[in-house]
Amino acid sequence: MPYLALLLLAPALWCSPQAPAASYDPLAVAAKADQPAREPVELAFEDPLRTRTIHLRAYLPPQDTPSPVVLFSHGLGGTRTNSAYLGRHWSARGYVVVFMQHAGSDELVWKDAPVATRLETLKAAANRENLLLRAGDVSATLDQLALWNDAQDHALHKRLDLARVGMSGHSFGAVTTQTVSGQKPALGKSLTEPRIRAAVAMSPSVPRGASAETLFGAVHIPWMLLTGTKDRSIVGRADPESRLDVYPALPPGGKYELVLEGAEHSAFGDRALPGDSEPRNPNHHRAILALTTAFWDATLRGDSAARAWLDGEGVRSVLEEKDRWQHK
Repeated sequence: MPYLALLLLAPALWCSPQAPAASYDPLAVAAKADQPAREPVELAFEDPLRTRTIHLRAYLPPQDTPSPVVLFSHGLGGTRTNSAYLGRHWSARGYVVVFMQHAGSDELVWKDAPVATRLETLKAAANRENLLLRAGDVSATLDQLALWNDAQDHALHKRLDLARVGMSGHSFGAVTTQTVSGQKPALGKSLTEPRIRAAVAMSPSVPRGASAETLFGAVHIPWMLLTGTKDRSIVGRADPESRLDVYPALPPGGKYELVLEGAEHSAFGDRALPGDSEPRNPNHHRAILALTTAFWDATLRGDSAARAWLDGEGVRSVLEEKDRWQHK
């Protein structure tokens, strides 16, 4: 079933922070014929400290009042246009969603390379230098958003509540998310960004040769991990089993894990990837949207109904029988 059709199954009503858990619906969005969906805003800025241009795509919510901000980091070889289904839904739920594009590990790495060399080119880009650049992009983007929020002539003027920031990403973007959201560094100084209050990592992983307990044992902010039983990437050595090593190492308190039955690495994106062997399951996106939205509502808005839905029986209403869900 197409994404939009699935959303139409949910009541077209916003959930108030005081709504009981039984009526909380993370898939519900306000639908008004006279208010078409906003087109994403394309932005770019120069980071003067690194002489680096960062391109952004921002999805804006219906309201013009200050809204919580969610950042998204794309996977290796991706762009800011990837995973648009997340930007559309999260923004419709009242968040400013900012997709970053990371030069050096984006689509320009492989796009003009000969087909026969593209895989090796991608593998070469999955390095520590690019991870450090990505982490720097996160902090630089937050700095720039603060400037735009104060600039009277900017589209984001007074649109951002930068006291409530979430971080998310898929694959190499999940590695980026982990790095800036509390993971202890295997080498060098901490890259934790203190302005981030909650994080969603899609296809998480443990750095090769590192101890999960050492890296993740002191993560103090809420984390949600999402993976699948067939979540294997053609780049790197992360397999479905190793992705499950992150959650047990996290300390209790606002930690969640979803394992989607049959979901491959591409399940968290917009389209299939080379090497996929399973047909795409439309309920995967429905589950991803529901759980991540409830997580943002609970952690960034302090919505008690969202928290009760996450920690109670509500989650099972959007999952299939073999999907696995746990929290602590």
